[in-house]
Amino acid sequence: MACCHDHGCSAATAPNSTAWRRALWIALAINAGFFAMEIVAGAAAGSASLQADALDFLGDSANYAISLGVAGLVLAWRARAALAKGISLILLALWVLSSTVWHAVHGTLPQAEVMGVIGFAAMLANGGVALLLYRFRLGDANMRSVWICSRNDVLGNAAVLLAAMGVFGTGTGWPDLIVAAIMGGLGLWGGWQIVRQAGDELRTERALIGAPAE
Repeated sequence: MACCHDHGCSAATAPNSTAWRRALWIALAINAGFFAMEIVAGAAAGSASLQADALDFLGDSANYAISLGVAGLVLAWRARAALAKGISLILLALWVLSSTVWHAVHGTLPQAEVMGVIGFAAMLANGGVALLLYRFRLGDANMRSVWICSRNDVLGNAAVLLAAMGVFGTGTGWPDLIVAAIMGGLGLWGGWQIVRQAGDELRTERALIGAPAE
């Protein structure tokens, strides 16, 4: 069984454990379902933050699917997968920020009620996923990337609820735009964390391969 090197994982949290695979399958199913729900609701409500959250669900679904594909492979391949996911998260965050600018220029006013209902349901779902994945947060870059995404999701859903209250209270779309911009910033930061750790692991692996045998 592959080890987690310096991360001190147990057998249950090893990269190819049954517990890890089961958690990923559950998280994948939840995120794929909520992506479909939020992308439709976000477009219908004209909400930048809901659309941003939907893209986040899509990115996470791909994240979990890739993690399932590389589970049990050597560290170098898991690190490469994490690197690809980190770059993808950064690209999604840039899309969210550009979409936010578009909504700001066009002055869209989202439907606060739809934002609130969908945002609350998504927060419950992501909260459950985050609790499920909490035990894997200190694993390798691949496991950490999954945890970072699930953590950001809960924060993003809470922010969507705040945006819904702000839109309802002010009658303007600015709370929605501000939250979407914050979510984009979180995506950039999370993606950079993943890329940095994956790069460190790849450099460590190359150093171990190049080291002379004792």
